[in-house]
Amino acid sequence: MSRIAEAFANGKAFIPFITCGDPDLETTKEIVESMAANGADLIELGIPFSDPTAEGPVIQEANLRALTKGVTTDKIFEMVKQLRQDVTIPMVFMTYANVVFSYGAEKFISTCSKIGIDGLILPDLPFEEKGEFDEICEKYNVDLISLIAPTSANRIAMIAKEAKGFIYIVSSLGVTGVRSEINTDISSLVKLVRENSSVPCAVGFGISTPEQAAKMAGISDGAIVGSAIIKLVAQHGKNSAAPVGEYVKSMKDAIMALPATQNLH
Repeated sequence: MSRIAEAFANGKAFIPFITCGDPDLETTKEIVESMAANGADLIELGIPFSDPTAEGPVIQEANLRALTKGVTTDKIFEMVKQLRQDVTIPMVFMTYANVVFSYGAEKFISTCSKIGIDGLILPDLPFEEKGEFDEICEKYNVDLISLIAPTSANRIAMIAKEAKGFIYIVSSLGVTGVRSEINTDISSLVKLVRENSSVPCAVGFGISTPEQAAKMAGISDGAIVGSAIIKLVAQHGKNSAAPVGEYVKSMKDAIMALPATQNLH
């Protein structure tokens, strides 16, 4: 069983996201350790990019802060190597196709495999163009994670059938960011996914409160949170590890409190 599959094997998963290098890589490392210690099942590590098209202002600003500090892909790889000495839960990179291309796809993905990265999320990579990345990911045993959005409609079955690791269900149209409510009919998206794939699916974009996390995890196999965490980091800077850990614990507790019937896959 892959590490990603294990993350979903014991009930609902809580998946936090962090932008690497905001405010610096030492703090990112502390935050990841704190997330893992406080119940995160899988962690998404954002590799900053100058033009993150899927991101709202909160994560865009985090990308800029990190890039201004001189964060590079190599430095992030080095940080993951250090993290892997203690952190055993799955970690995946979330970045943009251009970052992988400019580094060299084979070199990037083979390094992911070497340092213990379990998967790769590329929000700007259309399903129809994933072929060449897919082949390299297969070769090095790194899951290329598929995204399904409310607009995927008639392509959902096709995407789900080929999905690896887990499926990232985008809850809302537009960019990432905290939303007061999520109005998309997530249940029908999840139903379609489950009819076509046994790969677990988690919902992201717009989740910020324990109530929202529990609701989305109740419908799917897990909840993904990014912007709400990045806001805490912007607020606490180098002292973010403890408040982020507390936040992760509150989200995981809310998901764990779901009735047992909802905790079945």
